[in-house]
Amino acid sequence: MSAPNRNVLWGRAVVDELVRAGVDAAVVSPGSRSTPLVTAAADEDDLRVYSVLDERSAAFFALGRARRTGEVTPLICTSGTAAANYHPAVIEADRGRVPLLLLTADRPPELHDSGANQTVDQEKLYGDAVRWYADLPEPEADPRKLRSLRTTAARALAEATGTPSGPVHLNCRFRKPLEPTPVEGDVPADLDTLAAAGRDDDRPFVTTTAGPPRLDRADLRPLVEGLSVGRGLIVAGPTDPPGVDPEAVTALAHATGFPILADPLSGLRFGGHTRVTTTVGGYDGYLDPRVTGDWPDPEAIFRIGASPTSKRLRKYLARTGARQFVVDAAGAWREAEFRATDLVVADPSRLAARLAELVGGPDAPAWRERWSEADRVHRETVGSVTGDGMGGYFEGAVLADVADLAPEPSTLVVSNSNPVRDADRYALPAAASYTVLGNRGASGIDGVVSTALGAGSATTDALTLVVGDLAYYHDGNGLLSALRCDVDATIVLINNDGGGIFHRLPIESFDPPFTEAFRTPHGREFGPTADLYDLSHVAVSDREAFREAYADSVGSDGTDVIEVRTDAEASQRTRERLVEATVDALDE
Repeated sequence: MSAPNRNVLWGRAVVDELVRAGVDAAVVSPGSRSTPLVTAAADEDDLRVYSVLDERSAAFFALGRARRTGEVTPLICTSGTAAANYHPAVIEADRGRVPLLLLTADRPPELHDSGANQTVDQEKLYGDAVRWYADLPEPEADPRKLRSLRTTAARALAEATGTPSGPVHLNCRFRKPLEPTPVEGDVPADLDTLAAAGRDDDRPFVTTTAGPPRLDRADLRPLVEGLSVGRGLIVAGPTDPPGVDPEAVTALAHATGFPILADPLSGLRFGGHTRVTTTVGGYDGYLDPRVTGDWPDPEAIFRIGASPTSKRLRKYLARTGARQFVVDAAGAWREAEFRATDLVVADPSRLAARLAELVGGPDAPAWRERWSEADRVHRETVGSVTGDGMGGYFEGAVLADVADLAPEPSTLVVSNSNPVRDADRYALPAAASYTVLGNRGASGIDGVVSTALGAGSATTDALTLVVGDLAYYHDGNGLLSALRCDVDATIVLINNDGGGIFHRLPIESFDPPFTEAFRTPHGREFGPTADLYDLSHVAVSDREAFREAYADSVGSDGTDVIEVRTDAEASQRTRERLVEATVDALDE
């Protein structure tokens, strides 16, 4: 590998190792100090480079792509506050177990603590939110250093995709010249070929082999005994990339006879398996003590994924006296009610498939029917409001309509606050080919638009984002990626003029300060944002108009913003009435 100077050599070595290991896309933001890395990425034929101007949006774009693919998406930025703007996405990637590789350019050591412009302390900038950190040595055409560099790049990818997966940070120091300016004698013509160009068979410099955690037969015995009962549940929370195997969980459901309570972000709420299993999705609308007080407790609960979105479900599980098996490949504690009895360190999909071969308890059809009937009553009650000609249109119905109308296959991204909760309660199980994503690691509203567009960049699926007005406003810069990164999307913007979720909380009764300090109405309409970013825009306020606009959008090219204007308080009262109606129907 020839190079005009040591910085170019260094940047090419890093990017070459990433591509050899299978990386096919990177997200870059403009800046001077990162020039050696950006030019190397731009010159690599096997790498798709996405240019995102705002570093915070760039990081969430990469996070969305990595969440959709389950594979590492590298980020490249210049020094200073550019790297600090990655931090919110790093936190989400940490808590959500999304593989990212952060390549932050930095000034040489002698400029630190000197007052030099655009120079901040970037060492361990993200604290313990990253799986691994390395401060790379300064570029030099030295064989041993180059072998170390290539090894570090290979190790970084392995760490990012390890158990648990997550972000890795490599800090990259460069002196000038940063451009591919020839510097005589900087890179010797006889530089060691292996160090400079890597292995000659296109393999990474170092290949890491790591098998998933698994249990031997003796360790399986307590689980087999604990799950060989009549009344049990499989509870699937939000999944970690690359997701859980629906066939393995379906096999376990068949072997045990347990219903699957599937979070909308679990990867199990939608798909063909729902035709052959009791897949429950309406639990957030009826798991009330008035209903479940007369139900027998489950005897065993098999939990996979992160903590469920539904607070009602979490509280119900805490009220039962069941033995709860929490399965996590990383052995992390993900059960905030502290009622789990067993932490099982194993790969959930492999464990479910193995247990399906071993468990066998008394069948309990009445137990399954109890859950199926509750879901049916919930579905019919909700349908009385969301069905054609059957009542008013409210925010939960928007999510129900998206789940009903989205083309197959689709990637659906739902924002935090009300949208993900409404998806949990109203986007009910179906055999549709949907991948549903959300940022539930830290559950922030920042970067949602960029996350969705990043996810859309990784698939040919139709892409729909459902987002609230504050989250949309918060990541307005991310809209530019629709055009710059060639992503088509349907953006369903629920505009209830402020923080509608606060109507769910007791603070609603205290005004002041509720309206100005929590509800925070802004009085804005968002049509001008579409004009700014060359998107189409339509505003609707009723169900028929929304369904027509949504069908038009998913059937055409380009990115469309469908602004659905709603009343936050009225929508919350509708949610409450639907719960009461469902509970009353089940109580009878």
